[in-house]
Amino acid sequence: MSRVAARVESLAEYNPMLGMRGVRLGITVPEIYDMQARAIFEATIAASEGKDPVAPEIMIPLVSAKREVELVKSRVDAVAAAVAAESGKRFTYRLGVMVETPRASLRAGEIVECASFLSFGTNDLTQMTYGLSRDDAGRFMSAYVQQGVFVEDPFTRLDTEGVGELLLIGAERGRAARPDVTLSICGEHGGDPDSIRFSRVAGFDYVSCSPFRVPLAKLSAAQWVLEDENILAKR
Repeated sequence: MSRVAARVESLAEYNPMLGMRGVRLGITVPEIYDMQARAIFEATIAASEGKDPVAPEIMIPLVSAKREVELVKSRVDAVAAAVAAESGKRFTYRLGVMVETPRASLRAGEIVECASFLSFGTNDLTQMTYGLSRDDAGRFMSAYVQQGVFVEDPFTRLDTEGVGELLLIGAERGRAARPDVTLSICGEHGGDPDSIRFSRVAGFDYVSCSPFRVPLAKLSAAQWVLEDENILAKR
C-alpha cells in the first residue's frame, strides 16, 4: 500500500460530521490554515493595488471552545505579519467565529473576546441541537411532520424555540462581553422569510444564504422593514 493510500486510510472516521473537520483540522494540521490565511492576505494585497483597500473577514468554523480560537488566531496573526513584512504592504482584516455547536452558543461570552464577529451556522447548529443528521433525516422527516412531532422540517425552517433560544443566548452573551460584535446567521435558514424576521427582531446585523435564495431574502427583509414602519406609523 502506498504512503498516500495508508494516510487516507488512517484518516477514515466512523462519524465524519462529528470528527476532525473545521477548526479541529486547523489545529491538528495547522499548515492547512497557514496556507489558506497566506492566500487570503496575498490576494488582499493584490486586490487593493491602486484601489480602495480590501479588508477580508476570516471565519473559524465549528468552534466549541475559546482556546481553539486563541490557537488559530495566533497563527493567522503570525501569517499576516509575515506577509506584510515580505510585501512591505499594510492591510487590515477581521477574524470571527462560526457558531455551529451548542457549546459555542452557551460560551459565546468568552469566545467573543477573541472574535470581531459571530456568525451562527444554523445548519450544523440545528443538526447538533436535535441530534439529527441533515443528510439522513429526510428518510423519516415527512412522517414526523405528518404526525405532528415537528411542525416543519427544522432544516428548512428555523426552529425558533429550541435552536432559536441558543441563538438568543449566544447573541446576548456575546454582546454583553463585546458590545460592538457583529452578529449574523448563515445557511439555508438565512433565505427563509420567518428566519429573517426572527433575526431582525433578535437584532442580528445580517443574514447570508445560498445564491439562489438571495432574491427572496432581499424581498422578505424589505417587507419586514415596511411592516415595522407601518406599525410604528399607526402608534
